[in-house]
Amino acid sequence: MVRNPQRLAPPIARIGTVPWWGVASSVFAPIILIGGWTLAADLQPVPFNAIQRSISALGAVGMPYRWVIAVTLLGVGVCHATTAIALRPAAETGRALLVIGGISSILIAVNPQPSGGGSLPHEAFSLVGVVVMTLWPLAAVRRELDAPLGLRPAAAVVVTAFTLALLVWFGIELLHGPELGIAERTVTADQSIWPLLVVLSVRWARQSWLLPAQEKTAACR
Repeated sequence: MVRNPQRLAPPIARIGTVPWWGVASSVFAPIILIGGWTLAADLQPVPFNAIQRSISALGAVGMPYRWVIAVTLLGVGVCHATTAIALRPAAETGRALLVIGGISSILIAVNPQPSGGGSLPHEAFSLVGVVVMTLWPLAAVRRELDAPLGLRPAAAVVVTAFTLALLVWFGIELLHGPELGIAERTVTADQSIWPLLVVLSVRWARQSWLLPAQEKTAACR
């Protein structure tokens, strides 16, 4: 008797995995982000203190090579939105928030800070981006017992608590702290890496189910 492996699958496994282009987008997001802010700082004709100064300062109007940060934020935004579309096993609300996070990054890129001042659109889109990128892990959870590790409630709570702790640090540094730049970079890197870890956990969970299921199918033939 031949059995279809798909019929042997637990409920979460039947939802599917993340396609290769979703894996690629999740990998490229942190690479583009960290590589972009590093390159932009290195290109400055005057030494740029990345520990004290923010990423937005690199992309402010009038800054040399500010286009590097603009391209970086655009690339990260597209990557996050693409990952959200590909992350089919995640709950729909979480995927929607991740898309909004990607769009926020794009809108930050096209609304840079003016030279020597603030920008309401820039700050508003930054706030929206930070909030949705903090909340999306909680909204993406699956409560099935066989859910991938990155989509389980416990993992979402831990990563959200960790991100909130980083945000508290960032908020303290915003009040003229000496480490504003490193605090901001730590928060954004954290929020950019988590989608990759979720994608990898989904792929691993799918693979760990698929191999035993194929062995069971072969045994039934």
